[in-house]
Amino acid sequence: MSNDIDTLATALYVTTDDLLKLRSDLAPQRPAVGFAPRLTDAELVTLAVMQALLGFTSEARWLRYAGMHLRPLFPYLPKQPGYNKRLRNAAAMIIAVIRALASDTSLWADDVWVVDSTPIECGRSRETVKRSDLAGWAEYGYCASHSRYFWGLRLHLVATLGGLPIGFALTGAKADERETLIGILRADPTLVVQRPGQTLICDKNYFGAGFESDLADAGLHLLRPARKGEPERPGSALFRPLRQTIESINQTLKAQLDLERHGARTPAGVIARILQRVLALTAAIWHNDRIGAPIHRSLTAYDH
Repeated sequence: MSNDIDTLATALYVTTDDLLKLRSDLAPQRPAVGFAPRLTDAELVTLAVMQALLGFTSEARWLRYAGMHLRPLFPYLPKQPGYNKRLRNAAAMIIAVIRALASDTSLWADDVWVVDSTPIECGRSRETVKRSDLAGWAEYGYCASHSRYFWGLRLHLVATLGGLPIGFALTGAKADERETLIGILRADPTLVVQRPGQTLICDKNYFGAGFESDLADAGLHLLRPARKGEPERPGSALFRPLRQTIESINQTLKAQLDLERHGARTPAGVIARILQRVLALTAAIWHNDRIGAPIHRSLTAYDH
């Protein structure tokens, strides 16, 4: 393991531990009496981030690796079922840690956000679709970027140009992107209340007079390409390079953090494993910002 990821892990553990000491309400609910967990919540967060950054999509393989190589950092490691259960129960805590890390970066104040959704495939065979516990949430959808149909979910992401996740949601493949974006913003009004004039850059699917009126009422300025039959819209010269930026952010999640290789078979499982990837990206950007790395979204230093 490189010194860089060791340094990130130490900084992440200390920061998360301090946060959870101040905000004990963020920890998963536990019985008032009984044994305290031998793996602390801060250690769990750190272990989950290291798993994603080091490219282990199998929890069993990751815990075997950690047992052989990371004992100085993690004196106690749970078995795979226990680790899986802890991650699923920690979803709310992980979301809080993502926000705490993101807001502790210089990128948090960026006045331009990019918005997009990306497919998360959950199965290919007809038998998988029929038997999966994800049926009813996961559904068939179309990915225009790759001209293919898929069965699964979509990750909707609001991010800075540097790739820092600002807001996100996980929906069925056919969920309306405009309604989902409005839902993300309404779920956390603090995202926009102190950002008058914030610019959102979206693709041409984010359209509609009512939708644009809702964004304008929230103090947000929408930039998107013109749809067929519409006159040219402001900022059109920016859309091609910025579209590449959005695709690059998605590619970091998919190619480097194995977003689509989540392997989850239940709603709680897929939520935990997607959150794990978003947390890992946020933690890497947070640490790169702290050490003054030239490219905030680069994961190269962390052995991936």
